[in-house]
Amino acid sequence: MEQTSLSTVYNSLKGKVVLVTGGASGIGEAIVEAFVLQKARVLFLDIQDDAADSLVRRLRRPDCIAPEYLHCDLTNTAELQSVVEKILQSFPAIDVLVNNAGNDKRHRIEEVTSEFWDWCMQTNLKHQFFMAQAVIPGMRRAGRGAIINMSSIGWVIPSTGMPVYVTAKAAVVGMTRTLAHELGIDGIRVNCVMPGAICTEKQNKLWFTEEYKKEILQSQAIKKSIPPEEVAKLVLFLGSDDSLAITNQSFVIDAGWV
Repeated sequence: MEQTSLSTVYNSLKGKVVLVTGGASGIGEAIVEAFVLQKARVLFLDIQDDAADSLVRRLRRPDCIAPEYLHCDLTNTAELQSVVEKILQSFPAIDVLVNNAGNDKRHRIEEVTSEFWDWCMQTNLKHQFFMAQAVIPGMRRAGRGAIINMSSIGWVIPSTGMPVYVTAKAAVVGMTRTLAHELGIDGIRVNCVMPGAICTEKQNKLWFTEEYKKEILQSQAIKKSIPPEEVAKLVLFLGSDDSLAITNQSFVIDAGWV
């Protein structure tokens, strides 16, 4: 590992095949860009075609490999499996899987229907398992791999006004721990990242009122907003060989809220 004036360079990530879900915007966009700048071979899944195409164009530069976008509705398990199978026809194994996609749509207990419950679990939990299931065989053959699941501090605080989302994000931690113990013997590491209030464009547009921003800063030990790039830095480390002895862990990045 060497330092540059811009960022940390993880030499082990150069040329590695990285697959990111929900990579067209927000934290996912920052993760895609961070791995591209490490000269990794990045593929990302999303349903936001325009945002994805814009990101690919922005990251076309002579010193990096441009990311590849594949449209995929992750709530459709058959489509997810088909897209990953297509990817694995070109690459023998995925080196790093980042299960980032999610949706923190607000909802009240009284509003939750069976259909909404299923949608929220599919969007925030189910696809993480089936993405891991799809890439594990290749990782096992390679004898290595890193899976990084995105949870949230929401279940620790706990957040209110989105009980099904919070339930799903708590389950991600449990899934991470059991997969880590099942896959460690194959050289596959499984970790979890639990962001706090991250200032993405979506959060600023939908939820971050001036009143809520004040509440966030009062709760945090470090009194500043957290850009998505800070989460991407942590994900880079967990995907690199610099974290080869780290698995079965959940990392909070929230400026000291929890």
